[in-house]
Formats: sequence, C-alpha cells, structure tokens
Amino acid sequence: MTTRTSRLRVLHCSLSQVRGGAEEHMLTLLRGLDPGRFELNLSCPPALLSHLPDLPAHVRLAPPPPRQAWRTAAGWRWRQSLRRERIQIVHAHLSSASRAVMPWVALTPGAVLVETPHVREDWRRGWKRSSWLDRAAGCGVAGYIAVSAANAIYLRQDRRLPEHKIRLIRNGINLQALQQAMAVQSDPRPELGIPPSEVLLVCAARLEPQKGHALLLEALARLRAAGGASFRLVCLGEGSLHARLQQQAQSLGLGAQVLFPGYCTHVAAWLAVADLFVLPSHYEGLPLAAMEAAAAGCVIVATAVDGTPEVVGDGRNGLLVPPGNAGALAQALGRLIADPQLRRQLGEHGRQRALREFDQQRQIAATADYYAELAVMHGLAPAATQSRLTPVRPVMGGRHG
Repeated sequence: MTTRTSRLRVLHCSLSQVRGGAEEHMLTLLRGLDPGRFELNLSCPPALLSHLPDLPAHVRLAPPPPRQAWRTAAGWRWRQSLRRERIQIVHAHLSSASRAVMPWVALTPGAVLVETPHVREDWRRGWKRSSWLDRAAGCGVAGYIAVSAANAIYLRQDRRLPEHKIRLIRNGINLQALQQAMAVQSDPRPELGIPPSEVLLVCAARLEPQKGHALLLEALARLRAAGGASFRLVCLGEGSLHARLQQQAQSLGLGAQVLFPGYCTHVAAWLAVADLFVLPSHYEGLPLAAMEAAAAGCVIVATAVDGTPEVVGDGRNGLLVPPGNAGALAQALGRLIADPQLRRQLGEHGRQRALREFDQQRQIAATADYYAELAVMHGLAPAATQSRLTPVRPVMGGRHG
C-alpha cells in the first residue's frame, strides 16, 4: 500500500473565478497524475470550485490562496495550511497566482513553487515588457512550465527569466473522451432553433477582451453586408463582456445570427456539428479549444498569435489571419463559408494531426517527471519517488507543430 510519506505532496493553486483553458489544463493534471505517486491538493476561490463538479474525489481541498502577496492575514493562514499538510510543490496557474503566493511559499520550509503562466500578459508592452521585479520574483520560483514554444520564448525574451528554469511541456487534450462525447451527445442545434442548412460557426472562449469577440462580430457584419451563404455563430462561454457583446451584435444587425447560450458543458456536441471553429484572440498560450476543434475535424480560422500557429497550420488545417484585422478575418471566414470541399479537406487534415500529436498523456507524463526532478533537485523527494525518476530532456526540447 502507498503511504502518504512515499508520495510527493503537490498543491495546485489558481486565483481564477471562471473555468477556461488554464483551468482545464489544471484539471487535466489533477485527473491524470498518478495518485499512487502524488498526493494532489487544490487551492482556489469558491467561485471556481463551483464550476468543477468533475473534480476527482481523491483531490484534497485546501483554503483559497491570498489574492495579493501583501494580504498578510490571508497569506499567513494559507501558509499555515501548507505547513500543516506538508506541501512540497505548489503549482501556480497564471502569473498573478504565482506572484500572490510566492512569498508565502518561500517562507514555508520544504516547499517550492512552480509557475505555469499559460499566456503572455497583455499589459507587458514597451518599457513594461520586463522589469527587475520579474527577475526578483524568478528567484522565488523553482521552475516555469511553458505550454508552447512561443510561451517559452516569451518567458525567456520578454520576462528575461533564466533558461534553465523554463521547461517546455505542450498542452494536450483527452482525445478518447472527446471522441466518446461526440459520439453520444445529441445534436444541439434544435435547442437554439438553428437549421442544418445554415453554415454553423462556433467560438468556444471566455467572453473577455483577450478572446477578440468584438473583432469577430465586426468581421461578420462585413460578411453579412457582402451577402453570400447564410450562417450562424454560436459563442460558447461566459464572461464580463456578455451583455456588451450582445448589444454590439444587435447594433450591427446580427442579433438573429449570433447566439450567446452561456457556459456550456457539452462543447463536444457543438464541435461534432460545427462547420467552422473561430478563435480571434489577441493573445494565447496553446489554445485547448483549438486543439479540440482540430481533433473533432473542424476547420479553424484563428489569429496568428503566440502558440496558436503551433495548433493551426495556415492552409493545412485552417486559415490564420493577423490579430486585430477584421477585414482579413472576414475574408478568411467568407472563403471557407463558400467552399465546403475546402472545409472538409482542411478539417480532416487537422483531425489526423491532432490524433498524432495532441494526446494529453504526453503532457501528464512530462509534468510528473518535472515534479520529480525538481523534488530531487531541492531535496524534497522520498527515496521511492527518486527511484522512479525518469530523466527529462532540456528546456527547449520537442518539435514545433
């Protein structure tokens, strides 16, 4: 029988209030990491916890993390929970969570901090791209997991973090679960009154500025004005821009063609019937939604930002357009709406590639090995864990998509 002391004690930490790509990444690890090798814990706000009904039963719940590093009362209580549970690795998701908990992890003997930034922080422009604070904070982080090659470059060049602390572990998806869900879930179009004759565009993303929904609506208004095939756009997701985007759609004359059903638990059903998947983001990590769309055989139109070109090959499984360019987005959408044969060709190419390259088991295994490597490096690993350690290749290993 595996005892508690023979396992690494890992706590995943998030400040998010909603469930999006970074949170799905976290859940992938909480579901997939071997509970015989790791004792898994989760620290997050109650709002996020309410969106995680599928959290595995073996995951232990910890108090929510402090929202800012200087909230000393909350931070001290949280640190006490780390000591009480003898947490060895704190894995913070997004840089905001890492900055908030870093001093409290540093004050906890026997614990180290790992950060997965997930995305480039959009406020880092001009003189703000890097600062001494990044380099100072980097001293308190044992390692950074980059979810894409572009993310690794951002950490190295923009944040100027030491290369030896950056490990490239690309995101993956549960291909088997996606295929099973697509096979058993019923066609969702009748629920929203969408006839099968209309070209169906799907965008699965939080309704936040990062994701570029306003740009997409502007592009669709241009398409509608130009005439052509009838289409519907379904925006799956929730967020702070919900009301504003609905108002924009109405003002552009798209009220009947753009639907906002809110947070969706059956995205696979929409991917199974979608003709096009759209991701007009201003910045990304390695987008899980695009990976799932590719695995479902959907042709993708996306902006060429950060890690997205590692998922979407322009002219291979979709079309890439410059970020912030409504005209180019409208042109790409119009081309694929008008050409069902091209949609099928690109979609099938994307599906085959996804089956070859996007399986999340690679991500889970590489993360487990990185935890074990850090534990040995910092003297945290019990002998049983050290004996199972698998060597991990250097930071910039792996091949580009």
